Formats: sequence, C-alpha cells, structure tokens
Amino acid sequence: MPKIKILFVLFLLTFASYKLDAKIYIKYKIGDQIITNFDIENEINNLIFFRPSLERLSKDELNKIAKNNLIREIIKNTEIRKAFTNINSIDLEKKVKQRLFAYKKVKNEDELIQILKKDNINYKEVVEKVKYETLWNELIFQKFNKSVKIDKDYLSKQLKVKIYKNRKFEYNLSEILFEVDNNENVIKKNEEILKSIKKYGFKASASKYSISNSASVGGNIGWVKETVLSNKIVNKLDKLNIDGITKPIKYPNGFLILMINDKKEIKKEINFDEELNEFIKFEKNKQLNQFSQLYYKRLKQNTIINAN
Repeated sequence: MPKIKILFVLFLLTFASYKLDAKIYIKYKIGDQIITNFDIENEINNLIFFRPSLERLSKDELNKIAKNNLIREIIKNTEIRKAFTNINSIDLEKKVKQRLFAYKKVKNEDELIQILKKDNINYKEVVEKVKYETLWNELIFQKFNKSVKIDKDYLSKQLKVKIYKNRKFEYNLSEILFEVDNNENVIKKNEEILKSIKKYGFKASASKYSISNSASVGGNIGWVKETVLSNKIVNKLDKLNIDGITKPIKYPNGFLILMINDKKEIKKEINFDEELNEFIKFEKNKQLNQFSQLYYKRLKQNTIINAN
C-alpha cells in the first residue's frame, strides 16, 4: 500500500511538472541567460505598476517594451557583476529602499509591500531592479567621468548672455530620445511617435520609443532653467505653449523631442556662480547619459541574442 501511495505521488508531481513545462517556455536567449513568457508577463506587471500610463498600450506593444527592458537588464547586470564586488551592500540596499518609499510616497517597507502585493509584484525583485540601475549609473561614472569635457569659459560666456535677458523661464519638460535605423526616415519616425503620443499619451510613448534613461519614468526630466539649456533648445521652446512638442533636435546619439509640461518665469535674482555650477553639473550629466547609451549599445552589439 505505501508503494502505491508513493507511485501515485510521483505521478502527480510528474504530471504537475509537465503541466508547468507546457505553460512556461523560453522566448529569448541572451548569452547564457534566458527570458521566458512568464518573465515577460511579470515584467509587464512591473512596468504598469511604475508607469500606469502603459495600460493604454496594446498587448503586443507591452510585450515588446517588456522584452526590451529584460534584455537591457540582463546585459547591464552582466557587466555590473564583472565590475563590482559589493552588489549586496546593506548601505546600498537601504538607499534603494528609501528611493522607492519616496517614489511611491509611502512611509516604510510594510506599506510598500502591501501595495505591491495587490498587483502581484515581488518586493525583493523591485529592490534588485532599482539597485542594479543605481550600480549601472555608478559604473558609467567610474568609466567615463574623466572623459567628460567641460569648457567652463564657454559655458560662462553663454550664461552671461542668458542671465541678462529681460525675461527668463524655467520649464517642466519631458523627453523622447529616439534612434533612426539606416532604412528609416527621421520625419516619418517623428510622425509615428506623434501619432503614438496623440493616441496613448507622452509617457507611454516615451516608454515605447525613447532610448534615454528617463524612459523609465515616462520621459519626465522635471524642472529645468533655460539658463542651463543650449541656445538651440531654448529657441525651440520659446516658440511653444504648455503641452507643445518640439520638432526633432539632432543629438550625438539620436534625435530629441521635448514636451513642455509647465512653464514659469524666473522672478528672483540669479546668483552667477551658483548658476554656473548648476550649468556645469547639467552638462556633465548630459554627457554621462550619452556615454551610458553608447556603452550599452556597444555591449548589446557584442551580445548574442536569439529568439525562440
């Protein structure tokens, strides 16, 4: 009798395993790692939790964004593990958790876990995602900080001209930085993006098209003073009202379109030295972001990606 029970249990386990295998299958192989259909579904949940505007997209479009996100994560994380030995640092994890609490406007871990549970999202997985993105930024800084070129005199001259304008503005901006393949046309690609913005909104479209790091927050880059923006960008923004979108602006690693979410005049007197430091910091971050995109692109080109 016990033998029969054991055999029956083994049969059930085998059957359950077979059923599980039938449902979960490999979609992509990235080097020696895999992405399954389950991973993609899970990533869609994560994306929608942090970017609710994505719910408006079709299932096919969500699948594509989730796939690209997972491929990007695997490639970046592989490089991070080569570069750092302190991946599981307690201090780093604490900083990451604090960022998450602030982003979701919760007081502590328990509150965030309860919110995540409602959407069947794994708390530890979310922490890991943010942790690796933080480490990626640190990796880019370590690799390319010395390659950043800042012409302080040139920025100082630009700033002097901008400061003495009669009226100066600060813009709340969102961005989409897009690439154009050899067989694509910039005008047609821009038209495609504008149609997507009209149909799904800017945030969802930024998640779909943008190669910038800001894509993870729907393209939002927040408030930016015109004193730290290039003259080319300021001239484009000057002609737009709130909710206006610029025509594509050529960038070193693609084409940039900006949307004005809000706009306000800078009334207070500007301290030149403080403003110059802010200008330099903004320019450094811009260049580091460009290095980040180019470095990832190079890593991806050297990675074998197979679709099943």
